[in-house]
Amino acid sequence: MRNKKHAAAISAALALVLLLTAALSGCGRIYSPAKPEAPAPSSEPVSTPAPVETPEATVNTGRQDGERFEDVIILEGMEETVHYEHVRNEALGFEMDYDYELFVRQSGSDRECFVSVWDKPENPENYLELTRSAEDAETVAASVRAALSQEYELLEGTRELARVGSCLRIEASVIKGTNQMADQLQAVYIIPASDGCRVATAHYAAEAAEGFGRRFSYMLNTLAVLG
Repeated sequence: MRNKKHAAAISAALALVLLLTAALSGCGRIYSPAKPEAPAPSSEPVSTPAPVETPEATVNTGRQDGERFEDVIILEGMEETVHYEHVRNEALGFEMDYDYELFVRQSGSDRECFVSVWDKPENPENYLELTRSAEDAETVAASVRAALSQEYELLEGTRELARVGSCLRIEASVIKGTNQMADQLQAVYIIPASDGCRVATAHYAAEAAEGFGRRFSYMLNTLAVLG
């Protein structure tokens, strides 16, 4: 008899739990409508974040194309004041600063070049070239490897740039099969973007690697991708 009463009590308790669960489920449907009554927030939904592999800069520096200012860099352990000019190229999708006292800006429809003031414009040795590609970064990297590996041993790794994050860097500095430094060096930076990638190629003479190579690195550290 006691067991029957105990079983009946358990059954009643279970029925009450089921009733409460159903009630709570009904409340959830009432206060969680399929369409929000308030306007959707302007920020992107958490379920669709920007891909990590396309670290595009969203920060606007506030500088205008052609704006000039001073900055300080470190060369051979010494501080040096440089005079920068801001470049903003919507067609190629980037903005960057360059030393206008040491480089001449040469703009084209498909590229920007910054050539040493001491070089011949028609045949420069030390210059930084920037282009835009609709292909993804890995496809472009494969093409760069195929082209440069015909003449050079390649060094490859990632670099962190302040405004774009991690990018791929491919350096061609040693003549293939000789273990000898080439007279002219190249360092190609492949920067991922949602619409393909940006490609920056630093060209410099071997004896100028510490000088021009470092200056190009500082300039690229100011680069930001425009979406």
